[in-house]
Amino acid sequence: MSGAGHEDGDWEKHEGYGPRGPDDGAGDSDGDGKGPEPGTAGRAGDGSPRIPLPRSSVEDTGLPLPAPEPPAPAAPLVPLVLEHDVLRSLLGAWALAACAPEETLAVEEHLGECGACADEARRLREAVELLQRPEPLDLDPTLRTRVLESCLDRRPPRIPVPEWAAPYDAETARLDALLQDFGDSEWHAPVRLRWFEDDEQTTRRTTVAGVIAHLLSVDGLVAVALGLDDPVTGGQGTPVAPNPASRTEAYWRASYFPPTRSVRVPWREQSHGIVRHVSFAVGSTSRAGEAERGGGSGKLPISYGDFELPLRDAMLDRAFECWVHAGDIADAVDYPYEPPAPRHLHGMIDLAARMLPEALAARRLAGLAAPNRTTRHLVPAGEPGRSLRLEIEGSGGGEWLISLDSPAALASSAHEVAHVALDGVEFCQLAAGHVSPEEAAAGQDGDREAIRDVLFAAASLSRM
Repeated sequence: MSGAGHEDGDWEKHEGYGPRGPDDGAGDSDGDGKGPEPGTAGRAGDGSPRIPLPRSSVEDTGLPLPAPEPPAPAAPLVPLVLEHDVLRSLLGAWALAACAPEETLAVEEHLGECGACADEARRLREAVELLQRPEPLDLDPTLRTRVLESCLDRRPPRIPVPEWAAPYDAETARLDALLQDFGDSEWHAPVRLRWFEDDEQTTRRTTVAGVIAHLLSVDGLVAVALGLDDPVTGGQGTPVAPNPASRTEAYWRASYFPPTRSVRVPWREQSHGIVRHVSFAVGSTSRAGEAERGGGSGKLPISYGDFELPLRDAMLDRAFECWVHAGDIADAVDYPYEPPAPRHLHGMIDLAARMLPEALAARRLAGLAAPNRTTRHLVPAGEPGRSLRLEIEGSGGGEWLISLDSPAALASSAHEVAHVALDGVEFCQLAAGHVSPEEAAAGQDGDREAIRDVLFAAASLSRM
């Protein structure tokens, strides 16, 4: 391979190539042995260019590095001489720090001489500060409530939204605002729904549009009870499936899963319709009208298949799920999402705490929660029994006594056997199935078995 394609001696004919001995004039362009003339280094004997020799670094010589040359002094700025109108036209750019250095100096010297321009410059700087606020652009979740309260204090509504429907109204509005600017890529972003089933976390993969379809389907249980159309079947009457999971699966199948962004319109219209109906409570042929006429008590039963909730609690439940799934959507698109207003969060926590005794009883019947306790501590209905104190800290918190032995027993501080303290948002995440009972950072004191039963009962409240 070393001489292929060349005749004998051809290497000597190529520029800068071929073997050279110590006396063949290497580096000497004229062959006199004196070395190259200045400006001729790296050239062959015929003056043609050769491959340059590698440069050596000063670090290789062992000599100290030369001191860096000091930078040349900057030339002093000389302010431009500009007319008043030109300087006034530069005030906007000056307020935004977009002027050249000479222009900035000219404007600032002019501001010391012209009071009118100085006032205008101050106003522009204040406006720029408002445009460049360091706070996040997301609105405080309590802002909507405060604005509505301020407006309603001045002019009470003719048909007010019931207090127990306000959390649902607020959370659906917040989620709708989050969806406002979503593009196709965000609507198809993957979302994983999470909940607990048989003491194990279960997940289901869907998209942002699929989550909104899920909310539309389950909110339909309330809508049908109020006399609105069933979003799963598109008509009125008995829901096609009373179970939330089966309703969601039915809607997904009918919409050629995964759904698209078009699901936002029917979800939004249905949520508005629910709020309007519970506010007006009209229609003598409507079950809602019969139940709500004369006081808006919210006692209309809403069936979830395996259990029922009165309308006022069902509205809290739907607000809670709307917030939880809005957080799932926000996580999927990497966007921050704040908890509900403290008053609304308190109502959601209160609903979960009131559902815990029934959840404990169901787990005992299923053999999942200390079955021996049922017979050992069975108490008659209305009698005080063993209780656990649930302390929820932070925004929307409070204290609840949870009956441990029977849903019909009275919770009593005199029979308190355990105490659990949890942050409000973390308790809601536990009840939503997003945090496992083992991972819940709970302050615990007392009967460990009772504490475990309550934490697992809270996780069992979750569903798809």
